[in-house]
Amino acid sequence: MIKKIVLLQVLTFSFFITADEINAQKNNETLIFKYFGAAGWEISDSSITILIDPYLSRLKLGETSIKLNPNSAKPSTSSVDNRRSYKRTDLFESDTTVINKNINKADFILVHHSHFDHLSDIPYIAKMTGAKVIGTETTVSILKAYGIEDDNLYTVRGGEDYQFENFSLRVLPSIHSALGEKHYFNSEVYKEGDIQAPLMIKQFIEGTSLMYFIRFKSHKVLTMGSMNFVERELEGLKPDILLAGVNMSRFNMYKYDERLLKVTNFPKTIIPTHWDNFRVPYGFDQSIGIETKIKPFIEKVKEVSPKSRVIIPEHLKPFRVN
Repeated sequence: MIKKIVLLQVLTFSFFITADEINAQKNNETLIFKYFGAAGWEISDSSITILIDPYLSRLKLGETSIKLNPNSAKPSTSSVDNRRSYKRTDLFESDTTVINKNINKADFILVHHSHFDHLSDIPYIAKMTGAKVIGTETTVSILKAYGIEDDNLYTVRGGEDYQFENFSLRVLPSIHSALGEKHYFNSEVYKEGDIQAPLMIKQFIEGTSLMYFIRFKSHKVLTMGSMNFVERELEGLKPDILLAGVNMSRFNMYKYDERLLKVTNFPKTIIPTHWDNFRVPYGFDQSIGIETKIKPFIEKVKEVSPKSRVIIPEHLKPFRVN
Protein backbone atom coordinates (compact mmCIF):
# COMPACT_ATOMS: atom_id res chain seq x y z
CA MET A 1 0.00 0.00 0.00
CA ILE A 2 2.89 2.35 0.79
CA LYS A 3 4.31 1.76 -2.67
CA LYS A 4 1.04 2.82 -4.26
CA ILE A 5 1.04 6.10 -2.32
CA VAL A 6 4.59 6.84 -3.40
CA LEU A 7 3.67 6.11 -7.03
CA LEU A 8 0.79 8.58 -6.92
CA GLN A 9 3.09 11.25 -5.58
CA VAL A 10 5.75 10.60 -8.21
CA LEU A 11 3.20 10.81 -11.00
CA THR A 12 2.17 14.27 -9.86
CA PHE A 13 5.64 15.69 -9.27
CA SER A 14 6.10 16.35 -12.99
CA PHE A 15 3.54 19.14 -12.70
CA PHE A 16 5.45 21.09 -10.05
CA ILE A 17 7.68 23.93 -11.18
CA THR A 18 10.24 26.36 -9.89
CA ALA A 19 9.98 30.13 -9.67
CA ASP A 20 12.17 30.49 -12.79
CA GLU A 21 9.84 28.22 -14.72
CA ILE A 22 6.86 30.27 -13.58
CA ASN A 23 8.46 33.40 -15.02
CA ALA A 24 9.13 31.58 -18.27
CA GLN A 25 5.42 30.78 -18.59
CA LYS A 26 4.28 34.42 -18.57
CA ASN A 27 3.58 34.70 -22.28
CA ASN A 28 1.71 31.47 -22.96
CA GLU A 29 -1.63 29.96 -22.00
CA THR A 30 -0.56 28.36 -18.72
CA LEU A 31 -2.31 28.79 -15.38
CA ILE A 32 -0.14 28.47 -12.28
CA PHE A 33 -1.78 26.89 -9.23
CA LYS A 34 -0.50 26.83 -5.64
CA TYR A 35 -2.33 24.94 -2.89
CA PHE A 36 -2.48 26.49 0.59
CA GLY A 37 -4.41 23.59 2.13
CA ALA A 38 -8.08 23.34 3.14
CA ALA A 39 -9.94 25.04 0.23
CA GLY A 40 -7.19 27.63 -0.26
CA TRP A 41 -5.56 28.41 -3.61
CA GLU A 42 -3.53 30.88 -5.58
CA ILE A 43 -4.27 30.90 -9.33
CA SER A 44 -2.34 33.15 -11.69
CA ASP A 45 -1.72 33.75 -15.36
CA SER A 46 0.35 36.38 -17.14
CA SER A 47 -1.97 39.20 -16.08
CA ILE A 48 -3.69 38.48 -12.76
CA THR A 49 -3.39 36.66 -9.43
CA ILE A 50 -6.53 35.36 -7.73
CA LEU A 51 -6.62 33.85 -4.25
CA ILE A 52 -9.40 31.49 -3.20
CA ASP A 53 -10.17 30.94 0.50
CA PRO A 54 -6.53 31.53 1.50
CA TYR A 55 -6.14 29.99 4.96
CA LEU A 56 -2.48 29.49 5.91
CA SER A 57 -2.43 29.77 9.72
CA ARG A 58 -3.50 26.14 10.22
CA LEU A 59 -4.28 26.61 13.92
CA LYS A 60 -3.90 23.67 16.25
CA LEU A 61 -7.60 23.28 16.99
CA GLY A 62 -8.45 19.98 18.62
CA GLU A 63 -12.20 20.32 18.94
CA THR A 64 -15.06 20.29 16.47
CA SER A 65 -18.26 22.34 16.50
CA ILE A 66 -20.32 19.22 15.71
CA LYS A 67 -20.26 16.46 18.36
CA LEU A 68 -23.16 14.13 17.71
CA ASN A 69 -21.61 10.68 17.79
CA PRO A 70 -18.72 9.81 20.12
CA ASN A 71 -17.53 7.22 17.61
CA SER A 72 -17.34 9.69 14.73
CA ALA A 73 -13.98 10.84 13.37
CA LYS A 74 -12.73 13.97 15.13
CA PRO A 75 -10.44 16.72 13.90
CA SER A 76 -6.85 15.56 14.06
CA THR A 77 -3.98 17.29 15.80
CA SER A 78 -0.47 15.94 16.27
CA SER A 79 1.34 15.11 19.52
CA VAL A 80 4.58 16.44 18.02
CA ASP A 81 3.01 19.77 17.09
CA ASN A 82 4.34 22.02 19.84
CA ARG A 83 2.33 25.10 18.90
CA ARG A 84 -0.31 26.62 21.11
CA SER A 85 -3.64 24.75 21.20
CA TYR A 86 -6.75 26.82 20.45
CA LYS A 87 -10.36 26.46 21.52
CA ARG A 88 -13.29 27.78 19.54
CA THR A 89 -13.89 30.41 22.19
CA ASP A 90 -10.38 31.84 21.64
CA LEU A 91 -9.82 34.90 19.49
CA PHE A 92 -8.48 34.00 16.08
CA GLU A 93 -4.84 34.96 15.44
CA SER A 94 -3.26 34.81 11.98
CA ASP A 95 0.20 33.32 11.55
CA THR A 96 1.57 36.40 9.83
CA THR A 97 5.05 34.88 9.44
CA VAL A 98 3.73 32.02 7.31
CA ILE A 99 1.45 34.34 5.32
CA ASN A 100 4.21 36.86 4.59
CA LYS A 101 6.50 34.07 3.42
CA ASN A 102 4.01 32.57 0.98
CA ILE A 103 1.84 35.42 -0.34
CA ASN A 104 3.26 38.52 -1.99
CA LYS A 105 0.59 39.49 -4.50
CA ALA A 106 -3.18 39.26 -4.92
CA ASP A 107 -5.52 41.17 -7.21
CA PHE A 108 -8.74 39.45 -6.12
CA ILE A 109 -9.75 37.13 -3.30
CA LEU A 110 -12.79 34.86 -3.75
CA VAL A 111 -14.48 33.49 -0.63
CA HIS A 112 -16.77 30.44 -0.74
CA HIS A 113 -18.16 30.90 2.78
CA SER A 114 -17.17 32.41 6.10
CA HIS A 115 -15.94 29.54 8.29
CA PHE A 116 -12.56 30.18 9.91
CA ASP A 117 -10.72 27.77 7.59
CA HIS A 118 -11.84 29.91 4.64
CA LEU A 119 -12.07 33.53 5.83
CA SER A 120 -10.07 34.11 8.99
CA ASP A 121 -6.71 34.98 7.36
CA ILE A 122 -8.29 37.23 4.73
CA PRO A 123 -8.48 40.42 6.84
CA TYR A 124 -4.68 40.36 7.15
CA ILE A 125 -4.09 39.28 3.53
CA ALA A 126 -6.50 41.87 2.11
CA LYS A 127 -4.80 44.68 4.00
CA MET A 128 -1.34 43.40 3.05
CA THR A 129 -2.06 43.06 -0.67
CA GLY A 130 -4.83 45.60 -1.29
CA ALA A 131 -6.79 42.85 -3.05
CA LYS A 132 -10.47 43.20 -3.86
CA VAL A 133 -12.59 40.60 -2.06
CA ILE A 134 -15.74 38.93 -3.37
CA GLY A 135 -18.06 37.09 -1.00
CA THR A 136 -21.43 36.85 0.72
CA GLU A 137 -23.02 39.51 2.91
CA THR A 138 -21.69 37.64 5.95
CA THR A 139 -18.16 37.60 4.51
CA VAL A 140 -18.29 41.31 3.72
CA SER A 141 -19.76 42.16 7.12
CA ILE A 142 -16.87 40.39 8.87
CA LEU A 143 -14.29 42.08 6.67
CA LYS A 144 -15.82 45.50 7.30
CA ALA A 145 -15.58 44.79 11.03
CA TYR A 146 -11.85 44.24 10.48
CA GLY A 147 -11.53 47.57 8.70
CA ILE A 148 -11.35 46.51 5.06
CA GLU A 149 -12.25 49.43 2.77
CA ASP A 150 -15.72 49.40 1.19
CA ASP A 151 -14.24 50.01 -2.28
CA ASN A 152 -12.38 46.70 -2.05
CA LEU A 153 -15.45 44.63 -1.15
CA TYR A 154 -18.02 43.08 -3.51
CA THR A 155 -21.12 41.56 -1.92
CA VAL A 156 -22.65 38.72 -3.96
CA ARG A 157 -25.35 36.14 -3.35
CA GLY A 158 -25.08 33.85 -6.38
CA GLY A 159 -26.34 34.49 -9.89
CA GLU A 160 -24.00 37.39 -10.69
CA ASP A 161 -21.86 37.18 -13.83
CA TYR A 162 -19.22 39.92 -13.81
CA GLN A 163 -16.68 41.01 -16.40
CA PHE A 164 -13.42 42.28 -14.95
CA GLU A 165 -10.37 43.53 -16.85
CA ASN A 166 -8.51 40.21 -17.15
CA PHE A 167 -11.16 37.59 -16.35
CA SER A 168 -14.89 37.08 -15.96
CA LEU A 169 -16.61 35.53 -12.98
CA ARG A 170 -19.90 33.75 -12.58
CA VAL A 171 -21.02 33.41 -8.96
CA LEU A 172 -22.97 30.24 -8.22
CA PRO A 173 -25.32 29.59 -5.28
CA SER A 174 -24.19 26.51 -3.38
CA ILE A 175 -24.66 24.58 -0.14
CA HIS A 176 -22.25 23.44 2.53
CA SER A 177 -21.01 19.92 3.11
CA ALA A 178 -23.31 17.55 4.98
CA LEU A 179 -21.33 17.33 8.22
CA GLY A 180 -22.14 15.56 11.48
CA GLU A 181 -23.69 12.55 9.78
CA LYS A 182 -25.98 14.86 7.79
CA HIS A 183 -27.06 16.91 10.83
CA TYR A 184 -25.17 20.09 9.93
CA PHE A 185 -27.33 23.09 9.12
CA ASN A 186 -26.75 26.75 9.93
CA SER A 187 -28.94 29.52 8.53
CA GLU A 188 -27.28 32.27 10.59
CA VAL A 189 -25.95 35.26 8.68
CA TYR A 190 -24.31 38.56 9.61
CA LYS A 191 -25.32 41.98 8.37
CA GLU A 192 -23.09 45.02 8.63
CA GLY A 193 -22.71 46.01 12.27
CA ASP A 194 -23.74 42.61 13.66
CA ILE A 195 -20.19 41.68 14.64
CA GLN A 196 -17.14 43.37 16.11
CA ALA A 197 -13.53 42.41 15.49
CA PRO A 198 -11.50 40.59 16.57
CA LEU A 199 -13.66 37.46 16.28
CA MET A 200 -13.52 34.25 18.24
CA ILE A 201 -12.95 31.20 16.07
CA LYS A 202 -16.55 30.07 16.57
CA GLN A 203 -17.84 33.44 15.32
CA PHE A 204 -16.65 32.67 11.80
CA ILE A 205 -20.00 31.21 10.74
CA GLU A 206 -20.82 29.75 7.33
CA GLY A 207 -23.17 32.58 6.35
CA THR A 208 -24.38 30.71 3.18
CA SER A 209 -22.11 29.15 0.54
CA LEU A 210 -21.00 29.88 -3.01
CA MET A 211 -19.03 28.37 -5.89
CA TYR A 212 -17.15 30.28 -8.59
CA PHE A 213 -16.76 29.79 -12.33
CA ILE A 214 -13.68 31.74 -13.43
CA ARG A 215 -13.08 32.38 -17.13
CA PHE A 216 -9.45 33.16 -17.87
CA LYS A 217 -8.16 33.85 -21.37
CA SER A 218 -7.32 30.21 -21.99
CA HIS A 219 -9.07 28.21 -19.25
CA LYS A 220 -12.37 27.89 -17.43
CA VAL A 221 -11.99 26.96 -13.76
CA LEU A 222 -14.81 25.79 -11.49
CA THR A 223 -14.06 26.08 -7.76
CA MET A 224 -15.59 24.31 -4.78
CA GLY A 225 -15.39 25.30 -1.11
CA SER A 226 -16.92 22.16 0.35
CA MET A 227 -18.23 18.74 -0.57
CA ASN A 228 -21.65 19.71 -1.89
CA PHE A 229 -23.21 21.53 -4.82
CA VAL A 230 -26.51 22.54 -6.39
CA GLU A 231 -26.59 20.41 -9.51
CA ARG A 232 -28.80 22.65 -11.64
CA GLU A 233 -26.45 25.62 -11.05
CA LEU A 234 -23.59 23.74 -12.74
CA GLU A 235 -25.42 22.55 -15.84
CA GLY A 236 -23.89 23.78 -19.08
CA LEU A 237 -20.75 25.36 -17.56
CA LYS A 238 -18.21 22.85 -18.97
CA PRO A 239 -15.05 23.81 -17.06
CA ASP A 240 -11.79 22.36 -18.32
CA ILE A 241 -10.34 22.58 -14.78
CA LEU A 242 -12.31 21.49 -11.70
CA LEU A 243 -11.22 22.08 -8.11
CA ALA A 244 -13.21 19.18 -6.67
CA GLY A 245 -14.00 18.93 -2.97
CA VAL A 246 -13.02 15.41 -1.91
CA ASN A 247 -13.16 15.30 1.89
CA MET A 248 -14.92 12.45 3.71
CA SER A 249 -18.22 14.30 4.02
CA ARG A 250 -18.85 13.70 0.31
CA PHE A 251 -19.72 10.11 1.19
CA ASN A 252 -22.86 11.48 2.87
CA MET A 253 -24.17 12.40 -0.58
CA TYR A 254 -25.92 10.28 -3.20
CA LYS A 255 -23.38 9.32 -5.90
CA TYR A 256 -21.44 12.53 -5.27
CA ASP A 257 -18.43 11.71 -7.45
CA GLU A 258 -20.45 10.45 -10.40
CA ARG A 259 -22.91 13.36 -10.32
CA LEU A 260 -20.16 15.96 -10.01
CA LEU A 261 -18.16 14.56 -12.91
CA LYS A 262 -21.22 14.24 -15.14
CA VAL A 263 -22.72 17.68 -14.49
CA THR A 264 -19.34 19.36 -15.08
CA ASN A 265 -19.02 17.52 -18.42
CA PHE A 266 -16.04 15.34 -17.38
CA PRO A 267 -13.37 18.05 -17.06
CA LYS A 268 -9.98 17.57 -18.68
CA THR A 269 -8.13 18.37 -15.45
CA ILE A 270 -9.38 17.67 -11.93
CA ILE A 271 -7.56 18.88 -8.81
CA PRO A 272 -8.72 17.66 -5.38
CA THR A 273 -9.33 20.40 -2.80
CA HIS A 274 -10.25 20.55 0.90
CA TRP A 275 -8.84 17.06 1.51
CA ASP A 276 -5.91 17.73 3.85
CA ASN A 277 -5.63 17.88 7.63
CA PHE A 278 -5.39 21.66 8.06
CA ARG A 279 -4.93 21.47 11.84
CA VAL A 280 -1.25 20.53 11.53
CA PRO A 281 1.55 22.74 10.14
CA TYR A 282 2.93 22.60 6.63
CA GLY A 283 5.37 19.72 6.21
CA PHE A 284 3.45 17.29 8.42
CA ASP A 285 2.40 13.94 6.97
CA GLN A 286 -0.74 14.01 4.81
CA SER A 287 -0.65 10.40 3.60
CA ILE A 288 -3.88 9.51 5.43
CA GLY A 289 -5.74 12.08 3.38
CA ILE A 290 -4.26 10.70 0.17
CA GLU A 291 -5.17 7.15 1.13
CA THR A 292 -8.72 7.67 2.44
CA LYS A 293 -9.95 10.64 0.39
CA ILE A 294 -8.00 11.11 -2.82
CA LYS A 295 -7.34 7.51 -3.84
CA PRO A 296 -11.04 6.47 -3.80
CA PHE A 297 -11.82 9.61 -5.80
CA ILE A 298 -9.16 8.78 -8.39
CA GLU A 299 -10.59 5.29 -8.78
CA LYS A 300 -14.03 6.75 -9.41
CA VAL A 301 -12.63 9.21 -11.96
CA LYS A 302 -10.97 6.31 -13.81
CA GLU A 303 -14.35 4.58 -13.95
CA VAL A 304 -16.60 7.53 -14.81
CA SER A 305 -14.31 9.97 -16.62
CA PRO A 306 -11.27 8.01 -17.87
CA LYS A 307 -10.01 10.85 -20.11
CA SER A 308 -9.67 13.21 -17.15
CA ARG A 309 -6.34 13.59 -15.38
CA VAL A 310 -6.18 14.09 -11.62
CA ILE A 311 -3.37 16.21 -10.17
CA ILE A 312 -2.63 15.69 -6.48
CA PRO A 313 -1.44 19.06 -5.15
CA GLU A 314 1.28 19.47 -2.55
CA HIS A 315 1.20 22.33 -0.11
CA LEU A 316 2.86 25.53 -1.37
CA LYS A 317 4.40 23.88 -4.47
CA PRO A 318 3.32 25.73 -7.64
CA PHE A 319 2.28 23.65 -10.65
CA ARG A 320 1.13 24.52 -14.12
CA VAL A 321 -1.93 23.50 -16.09
CA ASN A 322 -1.62 24.07 -19.85
